[in-house]
Amino acid sequence: MELYAQSLTEYKRLPTLEVQVGDLKIGNFNPILIQTMTTTDTMDTAATVAESIRCINAGAQLVRITAPSKKEAENLLNIKNELRRRGYNTPLVADIHFTPNAAEIAARIVEKVRVNPGNYVDKKKFELIEYSDADYVEEIERIQNRFTPLIKICKEYGTAMRIGTNHGSLSDRIMSRYGDTAIGMVESAMEFLRIAEGENYRNIVLSMKSSNPIVMVEAYRLLIKTMQDELGHCYPLHLGVTEAGDGEDGRIKSAIGIGSLLEDGIGDTIRVSLTEDPELELPVCANIIKRYGAAPMAALPAIPAQMLKNLNITDRHIRNTFPVQNVGGKNVPVVIAGLSSLSKIAHADLKPMGYIYDAALDKWKIGDMAADFAYTGNTKVDFALPGTLKLITDVASWVNDGNRKCFPLLNVAQYMNDAVNRSPLLNFVNVDLYAPEVSEVDKKNLLKKLSHDYTSVICLQSANANAVQSIRRMCLEFIENDISNPVILFCNSEKMNLEESLIHFAIETGSLLIDGFGNGIWLNDGVTDKTVLNSIAFGILQASRARISKTEYISCPSCGRTLFDLQETTAKIRAVTNHLKGVKIAIMGCIVNGPGEMADADFGYVGSGPGKITLYKGKEVVKRNVPAEVAVQELIELLKENKAWVEPEVLV
Repeated sequence: MELYAQSLTEYKRLPTLEVQVGDLKIGNFNPILIQTMTTTDTMDTAATVAESIRCINAGAQLVRITAPSKKEAENLLNIKNELRRRGYNTPLVADIHFTPNAAEIAARIVEKVRVNPGNYVDKKKFELIEYSDADYVEEIERIQNRFTPLIKICKEYGTAMRIGTNHGSLSDRIMSRYGDTAIGMVESAMEFLRIAEGENYRNIVLSMKSSNPIVMVEAYRLLIKTMQDELGHCYPLHLGVTEAGDGEDGRIKSAIGIGSLLEDGIGDTIRVSLTEDPELELPVCANIIKRYGAAPMAALPAIPAQMLKNLNITDRHIRNTFPVQNVGGKNVPVVIAGLSSLSKIAHADLKPMGYIYDAALDKWKIGDMAADFAYTGNTKVDFALPGTLKLITDVASWVNDGNRKCFPLLNVAQYMNDAVNRSPLLNFVNVDLYAPEVSEVDKKNLLKKLSHDYTSVICLQSANANAVQSIRRMCLEFIENDISNPVILFCNSEKMNLEESLIHFAIETGSLLIDGFGNGIWLNDGVTDKTVLNSIAFGILQASRARISKTEYISCPSCGRTLFDLQETTAKIRAVTNHLKGVKIAIMGCIVNGPGEMADADFGYVGSGPGKITLYKGKEVVKRNVPAEVAVQELIELLKENKAWVEPEVLV
């Protein structure tokens, strides 16, 4: 076993125990399953049944329903009976947070219960309490006494369980000892898992969710290693980025977090948590897992033990690089846009890349998501460029261009040929170390030349089905050979639709950025609108915490506990705040998904009762019970009071 994965050079599933959920089997190399959660009031049987059926028809293989109290848990029987009467046998999952009694009722009715160890028995009041070792042991015993009855019921009824840890809802006890860390997340789950193991109950799936994909990925990897070291086996894993949001951003963030783990064979069931109707989550799930079929993997060199230190799962390293102009070093990752398909380039062609030309003033307006480079191929630009934009052209065109803001792109053969002209300042070199035409001798000579070249940026790409593993393996080879040139992650998509391309781009570049590899991204396909492609590129950098260029929304996907229309409210808040670069705003439907699960946010908008909103700064309550009709304006006032507000600039 290599750290947390069965293989780091190809797609190979992690071996796990097998869990039975109704007629389904999870883990142990069974197909990856997809699921969602209803948004209706659980006491409204007809609405919950109807929404469950829409989700099942859209592809859901499990459907989760909230059961915040005993009455909702009891009504699960009516929902289940009606679904079965209509011929739907999809397993149901009860979602439990604060109420053990509800879990014990639900476990006698549905096929699976989900409990959150952060609030099932423990408390979350944001209190820092010093626990002596004796106090800590006493608390564990209290948890055992309260949790064991549920285990016994699950054993008796054949009910499965998910121990679902959330980054933002770690208990005060865990926070006091471990802090707001991946280690704390793992320990929170392991405490419950040890109790279950002691009762010889193993029909368990685990999850480690966070709204931050970096934290999420680290926590899952650490959990796997902890289970292997302590138990000698791994339980199946349910993957998801919690509070991912909606639209393009929600899909990008989910694809990066879930895909980064699936690439290494980790994950047995997934959910994409979007602030949209739940049936819309299922096609996204399906597009993610379809990548992991039977496509043949290219054989890559094995990763020697000494290289694995650069993939330390508890201490993430960013690959050190020297700067070449504005690429690498301490510079933020760059975005390269493509214009080479155009036979002639006009001012207006730069608008999709974030540059708007005012002809009357002969000035450029530059947006926060303005690409840093444009690849023009052999097409010449015959007007003055905006101040921050540089061009990349094919080397033959560069020789004749004479533009001081233009730099050449070379393939390996051109780069190795000393007779080919190049820039004394900045060159881009397309590299695929594992391409069939690159021999070991060629690779050795290329690496030797790069190691002494402080003008070249490497554009890494791979045509292999295991492209992520291929590029990661190349980056490890660079580290091993002391090659510190900046790396651009070049990703090409030939997918049939926008959502497939978005997921492809997010996984193949975002997973590498999560692991600390990449000083820029270059996305390429011949179908997607250039404005959308540019937005996806910046969205990937933002979701992987590599470059912040816009407002970030941590928005829960709604459920039966939600106290207002999340989709409508999220749209309203986004409409008036989407110009606040770098500000993180959480929009939570109820107190369960409130101050805890928005741990990463700067400001919070949380449902506290029918028609009432509580506003937060970080984890601190600022205004309680604000009427919903004025709450968005009150949020703006809160942003202004904390100097987080700027007036939006009007771009035309």
